[in-house]
Amino acid sequence: MTTLELVLNMLAEATTTEISRQRAPETFAENMAVAREGGEVAGIARKAAEERTGVPVITSKNAARLNTVVSGMIEAVIADSPSDETKGKK
Repeated sequence: MTTLELVLNMLAEATTTEISRQRAPETFAENMAVAREGGEVAGIARKAAEERTGVPVITSKNAARLNTVVSGMIEAVIADSPSDETKGKK
């Protein structure tokens, strides 16, 4: 997933959570309606971004590849940071 795909996913989740807090849905059908509304907000944002950039937001990149990249970055930071035993010693 690209950064923009992740952000839109987060927007959908955050919006759905906020709508849910405001409406306090009780039934499955009410929860489904809230989820659709949250997704609709992200869908509107996606379409607006695509109109302005001329580039599709949805890509063939998947979360598994992103996970590999992020894991590699985390491991590199850990490898470059001083260990607990050497922290504070000069």
